Amino acid sequence: MLSDLKTFHAALEQLEVERGIPKEKILETMELALAAAYKKDYGKRGQIIRSKFDASSGKTDFWQVKIVVDESMLKPEEEEGAEEIIIPGEEKTPRRLAEEEHEEETPSVEKKVRFNPERHIMIDEAKKIKKGAKAGEELTFPLETKEDYGRIAAQTAKQVIIQRIREAERESIYDEFKKRESNIISGMVQRVEGRNVYLDLGRITALLPQEEQIRGEHYRIGERIKALLYLVEKTPRGTNLYLSRTHPQFLVRLFEMEVPEMAAGTVEIKSVAREPGARSKVAVFSSAHGIDPVGSAVGQKGVRVSTVIAELGGEKIDIIEWSDDPQEFVSNALSPAKILDAEIDARNKTAVVVVAEDQLSLAIGRGGQNVRLAAKLTGWKIDIQSREGESVAQASEEGEVSGEKIEE
Repeated sequence: MLSDLKTFHAALEQLEVERGIPKEKILETMELALAAAYKKDYGKRGQIIRSKFDASSGKTDFWQVKIVVDESMLKPEEEEGAEEIIIPGEEKTPRRLAEEEHEEETPSVEKKVRFNPERHIMIDEAKKIKKGAKAGEELTFPLETKEDYGRIAAQTAKQVIIQRIREAERESIYDEFKKRESNIISGMVQRVEGRNVYLDLGRITALLPQEEQIRGEHYRIGERIKALLYLVEKTPRGTNLYLSRTHPQFLVRLFEMEVPEMAAGTVEIKSVAREPGARSKVAVFSSAHGIDPVGSAVGQKGVRVSTVIAELGGEKIDIIEWSDDPQEFVSNALSPAKILDAEIDARNKTAVVVVAEDQLSLAIGRGGQNVRLAAKLTGWKIDIQSREGESVAQASEEGEVSGEKIEE
């Protein structure tokens, strides 16, 4: 017996270390399984049976639970088709308990139940057993401990244990990755199906959908890549993980990994506008006096921004300084073009920007890319005009661009 308990405790430790399932969760699972096995061999229909396993001695105690009810809680006998309801004291699966935590709290509607002597006890009888018993309360009745549960019962216990451990493992995986949502994850390409890429993260496989991939990138089996974990979804079959390399937050997280000032919170990214694989604009701000936010993000000889660019497959990145002055911010956002003047209409969030003739192509960008990203970055509609007052390009905060001088 002592040898069996040592083996059992060793198995508990192994499950906790290798699968991340707490020992308490496994013991809870065992107790549910043992109660189910006991009920199958020795119980009666409708009974609520609980068990308590003592891991130090290997002994299991069993008891029956009855719910105290009064006449107001019972359905009349003539009513047929009464629905069985979950009442206080009934077992719920770990999955159901987890779902209930996320459900909106609403006032419970009391439903009447059909009296079952195996799970209910009238309040008058209950008060004879326990003085002051109240409706809805649980009363427990010890059951005889059975040493031999039988072959079928043992098989039932085994199946329930396996099921509960799987559920506990799914909960463990969900909890682990839910905490890492909106962060970068590194994984190995496991397989490619069509344009969908599946990454092996160790305990689970994650999906990098086609629409979340940078255009022009190709992925090889066994290659290790980084992506943003943007969604952790719980389903009846387990946990689904969705990754992205095009999300603006992916760019933010990459900079936070490379720039210590961002990790420390002295420099922050205020806004991002991105066309994945082509070009991005990043607005940075420093809350500490004497720290240059642009210089911090670029790094000495451009080493920090170069690392981010390499991870994004050569995507060009413009780093500009954020300002709470709209005129200054819009002017900065149109970098590398130099702006002569900017008129701001705060009510309509519109900026009219005047640019010299030799700076027009830089301000607009190929296909209107520069002004489009600047409008997205600032959230302002930008109208670029020449020195003569001619409107040559317009971009909305949604990124729509128009104008005669936009080159494709």
